[in-house]
Amino acid sequence: MRSLYCCWSSCCLLLLFSLGVHEALGAPSAAPEHVHLSYPGDFAYNMDQDNARVGDKFMQLIEPVAASLPYMTCPGNHEERYNFSNYKARFSMPGDNEGLWYSWDLGPAHIISFSTEVYFFLHYGRHLVQRQFRWLESDLQKANKNRAARPWIITMGHRPMYCSNADLDDCTRHESKVRKGLHGKLYGLEDLFYKYGVDLQLWAHEHSYERLWPIYNYQVFNGSQEMPYTNPRGPVHIITGSAGCEERLTPFAVFPRPWSAVRVKEYGYTRLHVLNGTHVHIQQVSDDQDGKIVDDVWVVRPLIGRMMYL
Repeated sequence: MRSLYCCWSSCCLLLLFSLGVHEALGAPSAAPEHVHLSYPGDFAYNMDQDNARVGDKFMQLIEPVAASLPYMTCPGNHEERYNFSNYKARFSMPGDNEGLWYSWDLGPAHIISFSTEVYFFLHYGRHLVQRQFRWLESDLQKANKNRAARPWIITMGHRPMYCSNADLDDCTRHESKVRKGLHGKLYGLEDLFYKYGVDLQLWAHEHSYERLWPIYNYQVFNGSQEMPYTNPRGPVHIITGSAGCEERLTPFAVFPRPWSAVRVKEYGYTRLHVLNGTHVHIQQVSDDQDGKIVDDVWVVRPLIGRMMYL
């Protein structure tokens, strides 16, 4: 699981991904005013189990928070059963795409939620890949026309384009379906997000935390050696999926990739504070270390020429 907390002139996002029913028992029952929650996939482990009674229990556990705060979602692979019917029936998101993809504005940020799962469960309809891609491009075009009011464009999806975990997930493959598209060439998202200057990409799925250097097509595009996240020349990726579930934490490969800046194998959550139109503050908070901040970074981008990475 993962979430988002935000006020108007500035915006704070509390990110919690991949949360099981048992782990939700320890989730906070209240949150500060103006908190905005977002959950990019893998609910309850799993909502369909025991004739969906596990999903019922999970919804009851999150009700104290979800009933009083905006609770934004996107589907993960654990929602796949019965054509994502539990996900579609339990959550009502903006737009007319059954909550699979949509966007909303939050303070100085435009946030886009989308489904990485359309690339993997093609038996539910290959046309969904094309439909989502065309919607994403249209939404990104509109968002760039509105950069003066909402300078930050942030995306959230379940399966990341890149990761350095020791498994065989899509993000460990050079020709990732999410990154490069079907057959390595159809409807890939990395080129699309780069073209429209997406600032920050939030991911889950891997049960760990990893921050990447600004990256495009496996190349690092730091702003400078001294300040890599000031005026970066590529999007910043954050993988944050360590809120806790029965599958435990995901190990990392022994040697980090050249594009991997920070890796944390501990239970925790991510705080993201969109301070204004030029500054975003990202912190990873460790539950294993009683709330210690184990990663802390600022991303700074100019107001002018925001669409293009130079």
